[in-house]
Amino acid sequence: MAHMDNHLKKQLEKTQTWFCKYFPKRIRNVGEKEVADRQMVYDFKDGRSFEAVAQMTAASLKEQYGDGCKDITFVPVPASTSEKNELRYKAFCERVCELTGAINGYEHVKVIGGRLAIHENRKLEKEIRKVSIIEFDEIWFKGKNIVTFDDVITRGITWATYSDQLENLGAHVLSGIFLAKTHYKVKTN
Repeated sequence: MAHMDNHLKKQLEKTQTWFCKYFPKRIRNVGEKEVADRQMVYDFKDGRSFEAVAQMTAASLKEQYGDGCKDITFVPVPASTSEKNELRYKAFCERVCELTGAINGYEHVKVIGGRLAIHENRKLEKEIRKVSIIEFDEIWFKGKNIVTFDDVITRGITWATYSDQLENLGAHVLSGIFLAKTHYKVKTN
């Protein structure tokens, strides 16, 4: 398992909100709700269901921060490519900020390319994956109170690393909101 430093642990202790369980396709003994939730994740990733997810996200932000939403900067964890990032998050972030009064941070993080990285998978085997290289509007983030959004959280390492990067720019990450959290076991009654 990857070494977890104290910076990532600090991020992972922050509030995380997610709306549904995501069961990877290889988990077959799921019910209709789980299949529908999985499809919603796929649709969101493809830019098709952003309005429903924006409504849930805005409701969660208003519940957590009330009138304080106007002082929060809403920033997505970037997708793997510039094209996917725009498809997934541009209209979504605009809508969430329209519904809440939050500051839209989408334009201040850019996906500028990719590189290969070695990751440990669930079986603790090494595998090579392409990861995105992101560029921040560094000065803009200084002093901002941030709520991040990502489509799916599994262990939270990507989110924690991104949140730590934002804090290194002088921002303060308050929490993370996720469409879904990955689960592998279905509870049976």
